Amino acid sequence: MVPLINRFTPDEKNVPLWGRSIDMRKIISASRRTDLPASFPAWLAGALDAESVRVFGPRRRMYTVDLRPESVHTLVLWSKDFTSLIENRYHLRDLVSKYSQIYLHFTITGLGGSFIESGVPAPEAALRQLDDLIPIAGSPESISVRFDPILFWKDGGETRSNLSFFDTLAPELESRALTRVRISFAQWYGKARRRAGNRGFDFLDPDEQEKRDIAARLATSADHRGLSLYACSQSFLDGVPGIHPSSCIDGNLLQSLHPEREPVSLRKDRGQRKDCLCTESVDIGSYAQACPHSCLYCYANPKV
Repeated sequence: MVPLINRFTPDEKNVPLWGRSIDMRKIISASRRTDLPASFPAWLAGALDAESVRVFGPRRRMYTVDLRPESVHTLVLWSKDFTSLIENRYHLRDLVSKYSQIYLHFTITGLGGSFIESGVPAPEAALRQLDDLIPIAGSPESISVRFDPILFWKDGGETRSNLSFFDTLAPELESRALTRVRISFAQWYGKARRRAGNRGFDFLDPDEQEKRDIAARLATSADHRGLSLYACSQSFLDGVPGIHPSSCIDGNLLQSLHPEREPVSLRKDRGQRKDCLCTESVDIGSYAQACPHSCLYCYANPKV
């Protein structure tokens, strides 16, 4: 039985089918829209087991995705907590292993367990997961750590930030031969601004030049540890020495890492933001799957 992701019952006439291509396998993203590995592992396992899933996407659009291993080039998993994958809950690790390539985006901001990310593991617990994730991904090259977002706020008249956590994060990554780090500064959309106001969170949003200066200092620190920094969807950081524009889903990289060097689409993903440089993928998450992490800055969750 193909699992449904939410309570909506679509009109299934003319439902588009993604992923059935005789020419090229697809990259499957799970997911930019919600944390499937942490918050919906049973649902994700059910989808991978069924090898097909119906997705309630943006603008109330329903589509069906082919998840057969022979149709999938790379399975990209995004999470702030990979415990269910590591512990093989719902046979998730077994199901993931049938795909020819796995790529992991692991977000570690240093704010886990705080009032800003109340449902996220503490930084120490998150860092311990790295040793278990490397064999699942196949190599350190197939893991990108996201120091994302970088936040600033006022507390008792003092300016606070998670920026200093990078000094803890960098040596942990270096010791495990993890080299790719995605960064971004928090983008305070209207929804997040209202939430911050309701919670009494006095956030700060530095101007672009200050952010460029901060990014340059981070890049210098990263270089000393053999790390490469990529700025996610923040074109104002273009030209900062040591900061590379990010394609978080990068067809060229995934081709080069693929065990058979199998080609994949290199076209820009038109469904993403203007500044996003990702190549094409098919996302199987839904904004209807409300993530319980409760991050104050979240742009996606309408229930936080």
